[in-house]
Amino acid sequence: MEFDLMTRRKITQKFAQSYQKAPSRKAKSLILDEFTHLTGYNRSYASWLLRNTGKRVRLSSGVILVGDPKPRPRGHRRPTYGPQVLEPLKKIWAIMDFPCGRRLKAILPQIIPKLEAFGEIELEPETRELLMRISASTIDRGLAPERQTMQLKPRSKTKPGTLLKRQIPIRTFSDWDEGKAGFIEIDLVSHDGGFSRGDFCYTLVLTDVKTQWTEVIPVRNRAQVWVFEALKEGEGRFPFPLRGIDSDNDSAFINYHLLRWCEQNRITFTRSRPYQKNDNCHVEQKNWSVVRRYAGYFRYEGEKALGVLREMGQVLRLYVNYFQPSMKLLEKVRQGSKVKKRYDDPKTPYERVLECEGVSEKTKEKLREEYEMLNPAALRRKLLRLQDKLIELATSSRRKIYALG
Repeated sequence: MEFDLMTRRKITQKFAQSYQKAPSRKAKSLILDEFTHLTGYNRSYASWLLRNTGKRVRLSSGVILVGDPKPRPRGHRRPTYGPQVLEPLKKIWAIMDFPCGRRLKAILPQIIPKLEAFGEIELEPETRELLMRISASTIDRGLAPERQTMQLKPRSKTKPGTLLKRQIPIRTFSDWDEGKAGFIEIDLVSHDGGFSRGDFCYTLVLTDVKTQWTEVIPVRNRAQVWVFEALKEGEGRFPFPLRGIDSDNDSAFINYHLLRWCEQNRITFTRSRPYQKNDNCHVEQKNWSVVRRYAGYFRYEGEKALGVLREMGQVLRLYVNYFQPSMKLLEKVRQGSKVKKRYDDPKTPYERVLECEGVSEKTKEKLREEYEMLNPAALRRKLLRLQDKLIELATSSRRKIYALG
């Protein structure tokens, strides 16, 4: 008969108590016979084990053994990244809007000195050094309990579809080259709150494929005149000239005004295939990570809501482009039933623009000066205040809808 280790320990403890209290040598021999038959131990080892269970035994080499069958807690070394590191890490994580460990690791060397300069955090030299060399996996393990408390529902087991980029060109003056900055994808995000009747606000999202630089410009409705004005406004916000525009088949984009404007400015204008949202995968991802993440799914209507959305758009422009690293897919290889994806190192759009050869040094220096003046913690607090305003406006708007029936 075979027993596992825990069962053998319990058997040894029970037999050892009887063996050590046995009144005679014959009684001990009978107990030993039964014990060896039950466990299969060698008789010499079994007698030594029963004699010394629960006692301290000094061996000839000077080593002391404790014959105790009870499991003892294993000694643990002091953790390298204890509370003195995790507490400031949690604060930085919240300021950066709770990114994954890999993205947070990439931004720590830049964000820690900036937060210290603005007086947002105070770190001991040892803590600062540990934060600078902490790994992405250690960050994820340390923040796992906090992340778990923030989950509102279990993660979906459904895998997202493949990201496909195939445009159907409308007019072309140059090749669509994603290796250069200035080729952007555009899309409209509605703020109807699930009630599509009446007039409500939209947000125009513009994302550069090369640098991931993103601009968000709210409009009062989806009329072509307002969308076209927002697009021209967005053109002036990018730190490089536009070379190409790719949109879906929305009539807000596929119109004469936009086509003529692109022809006059020699901008490549293409559109995606009908009903293929992943053709515009770059901007579709920003629809959630930038607009929905901060503005939510409420209904916003009227000039007051539009004003708050525009103010939020100005803050998001700075917060996302200067302080939110992103990873770009480099390659995707299928090996049997598995698909392996390889991404580049996480970088902010600001860092990607500085690496672009097509952007002038004057523009890069202007971006560096703007970056030095920005406090990410202050931008985060302003975003939270604007979110509260939007919630108040959405609540009052919902009351009106219910009153109208």
